[in-house]
Amino acid sequence: MPLITFDEVSLEFGDQLILNNVSLALESGERVCLIGRNGEGKSTLMNIITGSVEADSGEIVKQSHLRVSQLEQGLPQERDISVKDYVAEGLKHLQVLLSDYEKLSAVSIEKNPTALREIEGLQQQIEAEGGWNIDQRVETIISELNLPSSLNLNQLSGGWRRRVALGKALASNPQLLLLDEPTNHLDLTTIEWLEKRILNFKGAILFITHDRAFLQRLATRILELDRGKISSWPGTYQNYLINKEKALESEAKANALFDKRLNEEEIWIRQGIKARRTRNEGRVRALMSMRNEVSKRLKPQSKARIHIEEAEQSGRKVIEAYNICHSYTDEPLIDKLSLKVMRGDRIGLVGNNGVGKSTLLKIILGEIKPDSGTVKIGTNLEIAYFDQLRRTLDPEKTIAQIIGDGGDYIKLNGKPRHVIGYLRGFLFTAKRAMTKVKVLSGGEKNRVILAKLLTRPSNLLVLDEPTNDLDIETLEVLEDKLLEYQGTLIIVTHDREFLDNVVSSILVFEDTGVIQNYAGGFSDWQRRGIQLAEMDNPEVKKAPIKKTDDKKKTQRKLTYKLKYELDSLPGKIDTFEEEIKRLHEEINKDDFYSKPYNIQQPILDELSFNQSELDKAISRWDELENLERDLNQ
Repeated sequence: MPLITFDEVSLEFGDQLILNNVSLALESGERVCLIGRNGEGKSTLMNIITGSVEADSGEIVKQSHLRVSQLEQGLPQERDISVKDYVAEGLKHLQVLLSDYEKLSAVSIEKNPTALREIEGLQQQIEAEGGWNIDQRVETIISELNLPSSLNLNQLSGGWRRRVALGKALASNPQLLLLDEPTNHLDLTTIEWLEKRILNFKGAILFITHDRAFLQRLATRILELDRGKISSWPGTYQNYLINKEKALESEAKANALFDKRLNEEEIWIRQGIKARRTRNEGRVRALMSMRNEVSKRLKPQSKARIHIEEAEQSGRKVIEAYNICHSYTDEPLIDKLSLKVMRGDRIGLVGNNGVGKSTLLKIILGEIKPDSGTVKIGTNLEIAYFDQLRRTLDPEKTIAQIIGDGGDYIKLNGKPRHVIGYLRGFLFTAKRAMTKVKVLSGGEKNRVILAKLLTRPSNLLVLDEPTNDLDIETLEVLEDKLLEYQGTLIIVTHDREFLDNVVSSILVFEDTGVIQNYAGGFSDWQRRGIQLAEMDNPEVKKAPIKKTDDKKKTQRKLTYKLKYELDSLPGKIDTFEEEIKRLHEEINKDDFYSKPYNIQQPILDELSFNQSELDKAISRWDELENLERDLNQ
């Protein structure tokens, strides 16, 4: 039996049709991705599942006692509540059951005979959901996600709050987990961790994402929401793309044949008197049916048409930075960085949250002065800067007012262009263009920022997290336009496929303050990292297999080198254990998780390294002891 089914469910918001007689089912163990344009109603569909939004019509059937948890698109509010208590809110339903159980247990069964049956029912439900050990379950989630349980939510950065919200969603061990843009505010390391966590999740997952690498790795089925209709596509995202293209080709051929037949019937009906004869009434009814079918046909949606206004060519040297140093609370964010950005370069900045990517952008653009070093800006430079904080948006203004600065026209290529016509290229209808920013979805807000930014003539385009919340279709159009852009491009993003498709080199924040420049995209850097690791660590290299000579199997004791290694291992193990103890003491301090990310992460990395080395040392010790014992037999 499916976990949940929709049977001809419909919903309208004002004059916008969100769901139009939608039928679907979600099965246990599925990982389903819901895709569609911004503003189509993907988040609303999730809210219908949770019950926070009620459908206008249709039937929704859920399994009895179905546990559903949701990670919403936005960050949790900065409440004055501890991380532990916030995660425990994910188990509120169990707390209610336990409270009811305690109340009924205090009632005299002789005075209230039905209480026994109610107690037994509650007991079975609590046991089925593991409700007797709530505190232990919360502690387990906190430990698995490495959450700072002693801190309050309002003390955490956006990335940490996102992680805590995920802990709350996972706490109830849901049978159905709803994830709305789960990679937003997460850095690359955490996104890869989340992918592994989801792959190991035993329940069903319905998720919304713009991250194509995340989508391709996780989805086992695609649901596409298009103007109120849902279509289902089994398999991965790549399978969806292939099968959708084939389906569209088949649909186009079928429509062409249908339209040809309809045209023939329309010519016939215009003959007049012959068509009105009684014996032809059936043919007339068939024509009416064909017209009705055509009127219900979903026409292909218009595609995004993004235009980037380019300025005159800049000087050959765009930015030259020499020996830049910059610190935050005595910890170096940037240490002795020298960098040349030449005209036409396409650079991506890669690194975890809090390491200083946005700070570096502001330094090389002259918005922040470094602690030391010099930055020289090139000649004839026109900069357009996409700020991830969306500080350019006034929530009380309409989209058209923001784009046109209160007027009806903007200038593109030196010619006037009506604001409404320009906004159609960013998938805003004339009616939507008159909507206030405060009611827009996250993706629509990002489209507004792009539309505003790209009206400014530029030869240096700086994009800080431009992909957040954008639908995949708009994202791909943006990629195409950026590839056509003749100016210089600097991008900060955690979208791995976007980096692969757009940039030609990346600056990687590898260590505290250490920034390295690599040619290629994210995948190129990732492959290079694996190769470097293999060269630095000979243990992972596979030595060629050599045939052994039976005559040489007379060795009856360890070689001097192996004996020396065996004798030295206990001391190494003690050293690793002492270092791990010291690091745990540092991490368990009350103020650890309130420190900047670039202070926390090296300590966490060091702990992980020492634990890994300890495991290797213990394994090697066992191996050599067993070898010595076998030789002495």
